[in-house]
This record gives sequence, structure tokens and C-alpha cells, in this order.
Amino acid sequence: MKTLELAQQLIRFESTSRLTNVPVTDFVEARMKEAGCVTERIDYIDKFGVAKSCVVGKKGEGTGGLGFFAHNDVVPADPWYITSPGPFEPVVNGDKLYGRGSCDMKGSLACMLSATAAVDASTLKQPVYVTCTADEEVGYVGARNVVEHSKFYREMVEHGTKGIIGEPTMLQVIHAHKGTFGFRVISHGIAAHSSTDKGINANLKMIPFLGELKWIYDETMEDPRWQNEEFTPPTISFNIGINDKTFAGNITPPQSICTVYFRPMPGMDGMELIERVRQLAELHELEFQPEHMNPPLYVDPESDFVQEMLKVAGQTASKTVAYGTDGAVFQELKEKVVFGPGDIAKAHTHDEWITLEQLEAGHQMFGKLISHFCQ
Repeated sequence: MKTLELAQQLIRFESTSRLTNVPVTDFVEARMKEAGCVTERIDYIDKFGVAKSCVVGKKGEGTGGLGFFAHNDVVPADPWYITSPGPFEPVVNGDKLYGRGSCDMKGSLACMLSATAAVDASTLKQPVYVTCTADEEVGYVGARNVVEHSKFYREMVEHGTKGIIGEPTMLQVIHAHKGTFGFRVISHGIAAHSSTDKGINANLKMIPFLGELKWIYDETMEDPRWQNEEFTPPTISFNIGINDKTFAGNITPPQSICTVYFRPMPGMDGMELIERVRQLAELHELEFQPEHMNPPLYVDPESDFVQEMLKVAGQTASKTVAYGTDGAVFQELKEKVVFGPGDIAKAHTHDEWITLEQLEAGHQMFGKLISHFCQ
């Protein structure tokens, strides 16, 4: 299997998280079988009634070995930097492959599939697993289904399979990333013509809460216990959004919504902040809805596995990143790192691309990892 051609084929599937990813998962499973894998499907219906699917492939006999982890959903591509060809028609221009998902992370998935296909199963002393999930971009939903329902995943956990989360790191070894926590606070009012006294302004009910929420925000920016200099930025990025969804100035807003997304780091109790805000919302008689609660990923950078990864990759020290991955859900895998081709700075952009050099390096590096850990 040629890595570039695989990446191009994967990009052509419009697998935005709001849509079904079943067609692209069918394609991935077929490539796994061509590579000599036995496969396992994990199908589910998301909360919007859309069919979703994950697939796990295993090549070789026995247990342990190496597990690659990827996702095949992508974020929306609106806007895209050119009208034609669109975001789901891959374009090679110079030394770059353009297309939604090229960097995050269909390029990495292509490297995993091509590297797995290239190895002779008869030479494997331990197996290679490839896991491809849905809905990573919207809360790691597919990964949760894999954890709950996959026999291959349970096999990996029980026998100490070493995990590679293939998000874009420019093939730098990453031993830790931030968690992802979120919630919504809703103020309910009554819509009416603003010239009357018949309405209840939801924003006015929200304002006192927001003032006290700002104190919590300031604390996270100033108190050292909510900071970690190993990360950039070193704060939890407590991001506050407000939307009253009222589009006319003469209507009393019937609803005001506050959304918060924050990223605790290893050793921090994100649930403390969740509980403090929940109590604050109750005090102001507002509705509180928790949404994302995914812990950070952390592996001891001095562990044998991380040091082995550094040796294979030809690096001296592992790093941390500020984004999250499916690895937050795969906590039972004790030995895992984030490691994949492409630059995270190009993920989710209006002209997403990955260099051809990174694609080739990813294929070669994943092949080296298979050789080191499985042969």
C-alpha cells in the first residue's frame, strides 16, 4: 500500500463528525484485511441518530505487541481556502498534500495502514493492532465505545500492548497532554416585546453569575495550583463563551447560554471546578449541564517505554502538548505516547495540509516501531 495514495483516498470520504463515518470505516476495514489483519467492528448510533462505526484490526498471533490508534472523523471545512477543488478532494501542490483531515489525522492513519501492510506476518513475534475510531473531534465518543465493547482492546489492556496515539506531533514523542472539561449554564427567561413588561430578560439573570465566574477564571490564571510550566500555555485555558441567541433588539431574550471549556493538566482536579460552578449556578437559579470530562494523559517521561520510544525516534527528551486525544479515554493502557506525522498548527485550518516528507517519515517510523516492538 502506498501511503500517499491511501491518504488521498481517505480524504475523499467526507467524514465530518456530524455525518456518518461508516463508508470511510468500511474502506479502512477493507485495507486492514488486505494487510492481513483480523478485524472487529464496533458500531453504534450517536445521540443525533447518526450511524457511526469503529474498527480494530490485529495482525499476527499472540498478545502484547504494539497498538496504533487513529480516528477517521474530521472537523467541518467551512470555509475552505479555495472554491474548487473542495476540502474533500485531495490536492498535491509542491511538497504538500492539501485536504480536510490530511494532517488531523488521515495522514497518520494512512501511515499506520501502509506500515502494517508492509510487514510480513510470519516475522511477527507479537501482534500489531490498528484501532480507528469515530467521533474523536466531538468528545472521544468512538473511543469510549471501543473501551466498552472491543475484545481486542481488552486483550491489549490485559497483556500490556504498547500504544501509539497517532495525532500530529511532527513525530516528536509526547508523554503528556491536557484534559478536556466543559459545561453549559443556561438562564431561562420569557420572550416578549421589549416595550412591554411581559418578558423576563435571561441575560439579566445571567449577569450576576458571570461576575462570580470571572473570579474563578482569574483564580485559574493567577493561582499556581492551576498552572504547570511543563505545558504551553501553562494555564488550563478556562475559555468562556456567551450566546443569548436573540437576533432582534426589541425582543426580551428568553435564553442566555454560557459555555465553558477548560483543560486541566496532570495532577489537577478538574471536578473541583465543575462542582464549584454547579453550586454557583444553583445559587443563581440557573440550569447547569456538564458536557466533557476527559482526564489528562500522563506517562512518566523516565519510564522504560518512553525512553525506548526516544531511542527508536532518535530523540533525547519527550514533550507535552496542550490539545487532547483519544488517549484520555484509553487510560487502562499504561504504556502509551502521542506520536504521529504532521504539524498540529495545520489541524482544523482553512487550508489544512501535511508535507509529503512527513507522510513518508511517518510510514518509515511506524515501520521501525513494528520492527522494534513486534519482531
